[in-house]
Amino acid sequence: MSGREKQTSFLSQGIILAAASVVVRLIGLVYRIPLAKTIGNDGLGAYSNAYEVYSIALLLSTYSIPTAISKLISEREDKKEYGNSYHMLQVGLIFATVLGFLASLLLFLGADFIALYVFKEADLSTAIPLKVLAPTIFVFSIIGVIRGFFQGKHTVIPTTVSQILEQIVNAVVSVVAAKLLISHFSASPKISAYGAAGGTLGTLCGALVALVFLLIIFFAYFPYLKRRLRKDRIGAYEDRAFLLKMLLLTTVPIILNQTVYSISSLLDSVLLNQIFDYKGIGETVRRELFGLYSGKYRLMTNVPIAIASSIGMATLPSVVQAFTLKNKELLHGRIAQAIKLNMLIAFPCAAGMAVLAGPIMQFVFGDTGESLQITSRMMYIGAASIIFFAYSTATNSILQGVNKMRVPVLHGVLSLAFYLVLDVVLLLFTPLGVYSLVVGNMVFPLVISVLNWLTLKKDVGYVQELDKTFIRIGICTAFMAVLALLTYRGMLFLSKSNGISLCVAIFIAILVYFVLLFLFRAVNEEELSDMPKGTVLVKLAKKFHLM
Repeated sequence: MSGREKQTSFLSQGIILAAASVVVRLIGLVYRIPLAKTIGNDGLGAYSNAYEVYSIALLLSTYSIPTAISKLISEREDKKEYGNSYHMLQVGLIFATVLGFLASLLLFLGADFIALYVFKEADLSTAIPLKVLAPTIFVFSIIGVIRGFFQGKHTVIPTTVSQILEQIVNAVVSVVAAKLLISHFSASPKISAYGAAGGTLGTLCGALVALVFLLIIFFAYFPYLKRRLRKDRIGAYEDRAFLLKMLLLTTVPIILNQTVYSISSLLDSVLLNQIFDYKGIGETVRRELFGLYSGKYRLMTNVPIAIASSIGMATLPSVVQAFTLKNKELLHGRIAQAIKLNMLIAFPCAAGMAVLAGPIMQFVFGDTGESLQITSRMMYIGAASIIFFAYSTATNSILQGVNKMRVPVLHGVLSLAFYLVLDVVLLLFTPLGVYSLVVGNMVFPLVISVLNWLTLKKDVGYVQELDKTFIRIGICTAFMAVLALLTYRGMLFLSKSNGISLCVAIFIAILVYFVLLFLFRAVNEEELSDMPKGTVLVKLAKKFHLM
């Protein structure tokens, strides 16, 4: 296979994973809407608290396994060291299952302690969904190894199909189980917590279905694997202790980088509960506020962040290739392309969610009254975080791609420290209340973005292009946002329907934004062609004489 063919294959695999990530996120958004309505804000708070703890436990134990296994197996497959590749799989399975079992056991046994002392809950509501979630870590430990094994063999199909299957089962079981448990425990004072447990049961069932699917694929592949092992003539195999050491050395940097990013969500919950408990605010009110913040505001902003980041990430293998070739001009061009693709999506999503915050939250979650006021204000204040998260995640990956592996971790730690101080000060000494978390959630990626911007200039020699990447896209976005708001209000006056008015406003906004990008020459044909389905967009633009 030629270098060009390898690059095309690599990019195709990246785009498949990116598309799967978008599909999974969208399914996650869709099922969380009826789940939120079923379990209420109190149940959503317990669900969110449990999920934040589970996510960190998963991250610290087995989350990095697929990436590490994929890298280590890929290196041995490329050298035709099939025996070492198989031994790496065995070491990975033993390591991950032992670690996953211990993490699951600790989380299950420590659930009551976490609810009582971390979240300051006398009724231990968070412990119920957390105990249901605990076994999921063990299941994911095995899933991660098998996914990493196939990715190391340069196929992402088992990973993408299993992810989508997992999320579909998760969606169905979460909503159904939540309704059944709420009905069964209708007389219990912890009814909301049992509803949240139904939601977390969906996560466990989804993981089990994904594991069964992957095991079927693996055992179907096993005869071919044995034939390849017979072709291995390397003779001296790597010691399993050495392979375990390599696995540890590979996973630790990934864990550190991801932990810095992910722990901010858990810290949001901990700070809110600890400080509000100190101020005398009851646990039910605290759970409801965090449910609105995490289960609605963060959920909505995470969708465009995932889409922007996934599409931008699909271009990053080309950044690595340019760096390997030591072609500075090509490298800078591809960095610019990756960042711009992110901004093309992040800017309009942020602006749209800001100007249509109330209508969106009302349409998606059916919020009314005080809940609608709180969630729409969160969205209005924090919509800019979409841009900062999109830029920071893209530039983190770029820095890792040019062998600056420690830099994103350092920047994340510095930003996390600043965020912690800021959140504590805002929660303790200002009347912002839960909106303090929104401000912190926006400042955290902003600090990382600034630090990454400066590092790219200093260490990589990349000077960020401002005109077409930010200014022109920003102008197009501003016009689009104003028109979207005016369209919504006009349609609401005529139709009296929030849903119809919102859908028309979004449709008009997308069309206008697309046209404005060409009128202001914010994109050209080459840039558009590099986007997924970009050739279709180019043909469409030419058909209407926009380029």
